[in-house]
Amino acid sequence: MAKERHVPIKVSYFIMILIWSTTPLGIVWSSDTVSPTLAVLLRMLVGLTLGAVIIAITRIRVPWNKNACLLYFYSSIGIFGGMLLSYMAAKTVPSGIISLMFGLAPILSGLLAQQLLNEPKFSAIKLIALACALIGLYFVSYNQIKHSQTQGLGLLYVFIAVCFFSLSGVMIKRVKIAIHPMATTFGALVFVTPLFFIAWLLLDGELNIQNWSAKSIWAIGYLGVFGSLLGALAYFHVLQNLNASTVALTTLITPSFALGLGAWLNNEPLSKELISGAVIILLSLGVFQFGEQIVNRNKQKI
Repeated sequence: MAKERHVPIKVSYFIMILIWSTTPLGIVWSSDTVSPTLAVLLRMLVGLTLGAVIIAITRIRVPWNKNACLLYFYSSIGIFGGMLLSYMAAKTVPSGIISLMFGLAPILSGLLAQQLLNEPKFSAIKLIALACALIGLYFVSYNQIKHSQTQGLGLLYVFIAVCFFSLSGVMIKRVKIAIHPMATTFGALVFVTPLFFIAWLLLDGELNIQNWSAKSIWAIGYLGVFGSLLGALAYFHVLQNLNASTVALTTLITPSFALGLGAWLNNEPLSKELISGAVIILLSLGVFQFGEQIVNRNKQKI
């Protein structure tokens, strides 16, 4: 039985890495000619519609009891807060930097898990990794803010988005319920899509279809199918089987791919400060995740 569950989790991890590496660029492209609030709303509608079709065909049971609704609500926190702010930031913040800042999720998840899940406090090694990650974030942020204050505001949006994403992942672990990942994905989309509709009405409320480019439309479609549905399905599948900080490990891998894709496909500049900051952050995250294991192994050898 354990073997049968282990293989799908590995597949889900691969899907997460692939989709999360391309999602930031998709967000930038989809909101290029479509307003950010409308782009994310259309993305959710695509995911919700396709999810409803899959649920109907497969007859997967979607529970609506108290615990299930609490799970959907906690899931929607990360989707709504994380996605809305990321789309608003995409007008000024390059896709690679969005992915890089989401790489901080393991550290934020760990901090939140200490308060909400009573997980042990950070060791000295993890505290050192946290300090180094903040130094790397300074390099990345300084490089952006020196160009314009608008980019500085965009970085703030992304950071708050990461906070919502991390909080959601930790809160989900507090709900003791075992349901199909597809049911979790669909339930979360049911909860969150009306919120995106309200956000669009309040912040924009216009269609302006004549301004839409083919690239933005294809990007919305891709994110609706893969980002909102398949990516969320893989995420909830893994999250139900592993702890929140381990799930967030995927964000250690995706930023380097996202930075490369942004530079290659979207001509996003890679300055020395950005590359230095990115390297420091990724190394810090590596130490945060694996530093204690390496030290303990060396102690055992001695």
